[in-house]
Amino acid sequence: MNVGMRGRMRAGMSVGLGAGLLMMLVACGSDGDDAPPDTASGSLEQLAAKARCEPDIQTDAAELRQATCDKGARRYVLVTFTNARGQAEWFDEAADYGGTYLVGEKWIAVGDEKVVMRLRGRLGGTVEKSSHHSGSSGGGDHEDGGPGSSGHSGHHTS
Repeated sequence: MNVGMRGRMRAGMSVGLGAGLLMMLVACGSDGDDAPPDTASGSLEQLAAKARCEPDIQTDAAELRQATCDKGARRYVLVTFTNARGQAEWFDEAADYGGTYLVGEKWIAVGDEKVVMRLRGRLGGTVEKSSHHSGSSGGGDHEDGGPGSSGHSGHHTS
């Protein structure tokens, strides 16, 4: 075997090993943030169990159920909805206040960014971040009647 052929074989083996290593990393995920599980579904209690939370039910209404999960510094709110429209309306209102949200099918978890990222490893879902919109822009046009504006009259003083 000549030197040129040996070099090409080594290069080919390196590429093959590199591709195999890359596939293992993709399959395993680097630290859970890159490859969350399939998005969880179920009742509030089922989701709480998957999240390893003892839910403290705060709201038990026909259209939504809301619970607080409190594990010391890892406090968050878990909300389930009966339909996608109710979830979208709730999220539109809540997003006006800013924060980090983990959004699944008919459920949302709200908490500190680190807590939400940890929950994503258990529940899957999509992380959504929203900036806080206070009425302090000085422009005077923050009450434009847009989505969620009706619930924010308490944000300014006269």
